[in-house]
Amino acid sequence: MHEMSLAENVLQIIEEAAQHQSFTRVKTVWLEIGQLTCVEPEALRFCFDVVMHGSIAQHAKLEIIDILGLGWCKTCMQEVPMATLYGVCSQCGNFELEVLCGDTLRVKELEVE
Repeated sequence: MHEMSLAENVLQIIEEAAQHQSFTRVKTVWLEIGQLTCVEPEALRFCFDVVMHGSIAQHAKLEIIDILGLGWCKTCMQEVPMATLYGVCSQCGNFELEVLCGDTLRVKELEVE
């Protein structure tokens, strides 16, 4: 389950931010999760709670912002929605899509004290 390592990486980001910005408690974490990341949000929520236990984010609320997949078709030169990494262009049926967005996970914002 790669969601556990993702939650551990989020905690590392939080701890580094706490050192630089001198906060002692995290109330809310907003994560942007791209549709193409293959991250299961409910599994990540579970792992988040487990990993944050005993940290400055122990009781933090996790807010997930879904980012839709979007690609560029190299054949018809159109931006098209993507539901999977290796999808087909909805305009021309070609498989040569370049991912524009939806393939990342990032900490967007922290509410801290």
